[in-house]
Amino acid sequence: MIELKVVDIDVPEGVNVILGTTHFIKSVEDIYEAIVNSVPEAKFAVAFCEASGKRLVRSEGNDKELQTLAERNALKLSCGHTFIVYLKNAYPINVLEKIKDVYEVCSIHAATANPLQVIVAETGQGRGVLGIVDGFTSLGIEGEADRRERKEFLRKIGYKL
Repeated sequence: MIELKVVDIDVPEGVNVILGTTHFIKSVEDIYEAIVNSVPEAKFAVAFCEASGKRLVRSEGNDKELQTLAERNALKLSCGHTFIVYLKNAYPINVLEKIKDVYEVCSIHAATANPLQVIVAETGQGRGVLGIVDGFTSLGIEGEADRRERKEFLRKIGYKL
C-alpha cells in the first residue's frame, strides 16, 4: 500500500528554503561548511532526516530560530535522507553550486521563497519525496512591460549590469 500526503513547508517572509536529498550523516556538517564558505554573512540552518540507525533529525546552523524551523519542518517531512536549509541574508543562487558539490548530495528538489508543498509517498517502510509544489499556477505570458520590469529588477538587485 502507498499513501500520498501533502506536507506544507513553513517559509517565513524574508527567508529562502532549499530542499534536497543526500545520503550520509556527515551531510549536515558538509552542507553547513558549503554555505558558510559561500556567503559568510548568511544566517542559515540545515536539518537532515536519517534513514536508518537512530533515525533522528540532525541539524546545524548559525541562527537558532532558523535551526528550530529547519528541525521542525524536517520532522514534519520525515523522509529518509532528505535535508532542508533555511537561509537569510543570501539567496539560493549564492549557495546552490556549493551545496550541489557536496559529495553526499544526490539532488535538489526546490530552492524558493514561495509557499512550498512537498508531495510525499508513505509506505509500510517509510516516506519519500515524490515532488514539490513551488508557489502558484501561471496566470499568463510575459508581455513587454513585464519583460522590462524583470530586467530592471535584476539590475536593481545587482545580478545584471
